[in-house]
Amino acid sequence: MSNSADTAVVCDSSQYLPPEVIAAKGIGVVSLYVSIDGHQEAESQITDYDDFYSRLRQSSSGATTSQPSLGDFIDVWQPLLDQGKDLVSIHISSAISGTFEAANQARQRLIDEGKGGERIHLYDSEMACGATGLCVLAAHAAIEAGGGPAEALARAKGVRETLKMWFAVDTLEYLRKGGRIGGASAWIGGALKIKPILTIDREIKPIERVRTRARSLERLRGYARQLHESGADAWVIQHIQDPETAEALAVDLREIFGGKPAFISEIGPVIGAHVGPGLLGVGAVSWSLLEPS
Repeated sequence: MSNSADTAVVCDSSQYLPPEVIAAKGIGVVSLYVSIDGHQEAESQITDYDDFYSRLRQSSSGATTSQPSLGDFIDVWQPLLDQGKDLVSIHISSAISGTFEAANQARQRLIDEGKGGERIHLYDSEMACGATGLCVLAAHAAIEAGGGPAEALARAKGVRETLKMWFAVDTLEYLRKGGRIGGASAWIGGALKIKPILTIDREIKPIERVRTRARSLERLRGYARQLHESGADAWVIQHIQDPETAEALAVDLREIFGGKPAFISEIGPVIGAHVGPGLLGVGAVSWSLLEPS
């Protein structure tokens, strides 16, 4: 078993862990990009989400997103490799983003150039947002417990195998515009008025159609109860431009799970561009995956 100081965790910007958590744990972040009306920005440079979502609402063409360049990965990885570290790099589902493929190419370039690329262990979370974030936290916990890359990957896999995050989306309009609607495409047509509940299981998949916001929140609470009954207790909430509803939901989830959240955070521009304001997401795993032990 390698020394925990020898392994570092890296992820991309689409997991939306609270910035203070990323900073406290020293997790490296490779940024994706978002463009509105032809103006491209690195997601990690956008700190004012209110301003971004205001621009998104006003844009007639919506936003486009793109994966990091090979150089973006190398810029984050190389300093860590130069310190002699192994890297575990965890990313958004390859079925909805080219990020993981770009990571593979960047790793191969470092191998070809003799710069330690073989010490980079890539993991396709097959999920996004907080679900990927929980994989990242689990991997980091394994390293804190004295594990190396194998143990970190096994923990991330433990999250992947036990977690689905449900997302209540305010409208299908943004997903339709962005072409990322996956298995929920059958719900288009006259269905833009519904409040769908989706999950990301490799691609975006539909769970249920409901008619009202209140009903979708009730389904999220029901899902939380289901998760609690299955033994999950480290819960998360993510939202887009709706901190009030997220906080009200958090009050209910504290009661359901009988404890504190793993985190509550706002989803940023890259995923937000495709789902739009008003999203709420809920998920939970066992604290045993997230605590060094």
